[in-house]
Amino acid sequence: MAGGLIGKGSANGKQYPGKLTFRVFVTCMVAAFGGLIFGYDLGISGGVTSMDPFLKKFFPDVYAKEMNMKPSDNQYCRFDSQVLTLFTSSLYLAALVASLCASSITRIFGRRLTMLSGGILFLVGAGFNAFAQKVWMLIVGRMLLGFGIGCANQSVPIYVSEVAPYKYRGALNMMFQLAITIGIFVANVLNYFFAKMKNGEGWRYSLGFAAVPAVMIVIGAIFLPDSPSSLIERGKDEKAKQELIKIRGTSDVEEEFKDLVEASQSSAAVNHPWATLLKRHYRPQLVMAIAIPFFQQLTGMNVITFYAPVLFRTIGFGSNASLMSSMITGGFNALATFVSIFTVDKVGRRKLFLEGGAQMFICQIVITAAIASKFGVDGNPGTLPKWYAFLVVGFICIYVMGFAWSWGPLGWLVPSEIFPLEVRSAAQSINVSVNMIFTFAIAQVFTSMLCHMKFGLFIFFAVFVLVMSCFIHKFLPETKGVPIEEMSVVWQNHSYWKKFVKSASEEAKAKVDNSC
Repeated sequence: MAGGLIGKGSANGKQYPGKLTFRVFVTCMVAAFGGLIFGYDLGISGGVTSMDPFLKKFFPDVYAKEMNMKPSDNQYCRFDSQVLTLFTSSLYLAALVASLCASSITRIFGRRLTMLSGGILFLVGAGFNAFAQKVWMLIVGRMLLGFGIGCANQSVPIYVSEVAPYKYRGALNMMFQLAITIGIFVANVLNYFFAKMKNGEGWRYSLGFAAVPAVMIVIGAIFLPDSPSSLIERGKDEKAKQELIKIRGTSDVEEEFKDLVEASQSSAAVNHPWATLLKRHYRPQLVMAIAIPFFQQLTGMNVITFYAPVLFRTIGFGSNASLMSSMITGGFNALATFVSIFTVDKVGRRKLFLEGGAQMFICQIVITAAIASKFGVDGNPGTLPKWYAFLVVGFICIYVMGFAWSWGPLGWLVPSEIFPLEVRSAAQSINVSVNMIFTFAIAQVFTSMLCHMKFGLFIFFAVFVLVMSCFIHKFLPETKGVPIEEMSVVWQNHSYWKKFVKSASEEAKAKVDNSC
């Protein structure tokens, strides 16, 4: 193992008293509703863009191309349209902008207000999409949804990591990812049933139901308490201490409270967190804030999530069959997330990352071989037997499960727990921004990549899965069982990062030497 720390206690032996209280559990569960709005949108867009009435109304050129396509035509290019993909990808460009703005809101006004803002924006965006008559209304609605997602993704992982006891931080933080997978699954189920509506308006209901998770997070955010770290950061020390007592279920919180105050004082001394994050001392956190979301998007999972119905139709499934297949994969995605919830604080982050990477790599190679053998380069599959359908769907499900208990939840958990308070909001904004940049890019170019790279598209993602697994093995220390305010020690003990991070004693000595 490349450095790191494993054990029941924290890096310096501290074990803050406290237990998993009902208040903490409910608080984290309500906060995780923010994942519902993200997951619902991830799952809904692909199904809607495969509905013929939707295509006919807003993208008639794509609809005409689909209707006139013969079995002998190249199926890889069936849905190649930059305007169509802009409907999906515009949301993530807006989320990028929102996540950068949300950094200041989160730091100044607290995590709860940022969640509330995200829910309201998402609610308005759902209304625009449900009642859209023109393409511009769709795009505006998607951008409002994106602003909401940017706010939620910025604030929720940080909030849960700050509230959860360090022993259960991994499992509780993964409730955010669980909510994402539930949102995806619900969206796939609704798409399947709404697509059968005979009036051709089922797509409106699919898009409009995004209002439900939006209302849930708005109501939840109204009643949530702010995290102790956020309260201290805004000068409300006494209120923070009382809240810490409530969420820990014990009055013996002096040591943890003292560490939170010290972290806040260090944070207050930082006037420019963005510039501070560029300092050598924070090099490990900056690298992880960029690399983990970058690799998470290049696993290829979002291709499955966004465009599962489109992808299944491309490889020969009918409209209803493609929606059913994406519903099945969405169900496996949600169920597999429970594996991560129950194991992450026992086996650790690194092992799940590496096992999931190996599983996804093998599945992508098998899927590539299956598609290549039937479609070839020309994309003319002829008649597809049932065993082929079961094989493709089966390995896609295994692939989805590998992602769901590794890179899916850990891609949000690990960045949210490794950032010191003084740069936490800025670093999380970078994390979300990089995630949204590459989510946007993949969503925008996927249909063109499929058209030009054909079955080689899955090889493209498989190579990145291999690279990212090597990156984790070499550079990521284990963070399980480490209190969030003591996380710096894992970098000091790491075989590579220790040359960038000075210990507290070394820093103090350096200050004394400089003053002499």
